[in-house]
Amino acid sequence: MTQEENEFDAVVETLKDLESKWPSSLVPRERISEFTGGLINPRTMANLDSMGQGPAKRMRIGRKVVYSVDSVLDWIKNRTESLQD
Repeated sequence: MTQEENEFDAVVETLKDLESKWPSSLVPRERISEFTGGLINPRTMANLDSMGQGPAKRMRIGRKVVYSVDSVLDWIKNRTESLQD
């Protein structure tokens, strides 16, 4: 296995850990920071959504925007890149 494959596997494991600790199948935009451990601010997510760069599966429930957990995890995985030393 190459170093890049090992790094990608580590990312996948981290994302699975996020999923297993989340109590719902939905992530409200206002709690995206909590879901990602502070990596993404809800306002940043709103801006990305407005530019069509946010997670693919989002919906509005009342006044709240929510994402499926799978959609958020796929979105994070696609935006992740490994850094070379």
